[in-house]
Amino acid sequence: MTSRITLISPAMNRSLREARFDDGASLDPRGTARAESLAGSLRAADQVLVSPTTRCRETASALGLAAVEEPELAGLDMGRWRGLTLDEVMIREPDAMMSWLTDPDAMSHGGESVRALCERAARWLEAAAEFEGRTIAVVEQEFIRALAVTILDAPGPAFWRLDVRPLTATELSGHAGRWNLQLGRVLSPEAADR
Repeated sequence: MTSRITLISPAMNRSLREARFDDGASLDPRGTARAESLAGSLRAADQVLVSPTTRCRETASALGLAAVEEPELAGLDMGRWRGLTLDEVMIREPDAMMSWLTDPDAMSHGGESVRALCERAARWLEAAAEFEGRTIAVVEQEFIRALAVTILDAPGPAFWRLDVRPLTATELSGHAGRWNLQLGRVLSPEAADR
């Protein structure tokens, strides 16, 4: 049985633009307009899921997707750093930030470690492999990065070397234990024909 999963990264918002750890901010007007312009551009799916974050839910809605919220798809829990920019944390807690950026087990912020996120993503992927059909999931960039690290069996620090642009599609096809990965396809109105 082959599963097909399309992961959509959220549209742009103030937090992404400012390199701010998710603070629950809504999409900005340009992000909303860009997502709305892509409504109907995705292939039909047998199930549509969304991360519980504001920007993912708003992206799914702007894309015209009737998505079911899936708590397991949540972004990385940043603990007390939530809402702060990378620069703000670097000024306030430089050693903690450097530890977090280099050690996938670090929980300097009191939230979730990168390794824990990767493990959560792997559990979700294992369960998703049991679903026969096409899945679309609108998820935070870090969840996509965690899945890529997991699928490629890459070392934890590789998480920080992957960039996921807003409103791109990452395609997964395969089954538990063997996945193919296509990263960062830019969404376009013509994409539904693929």
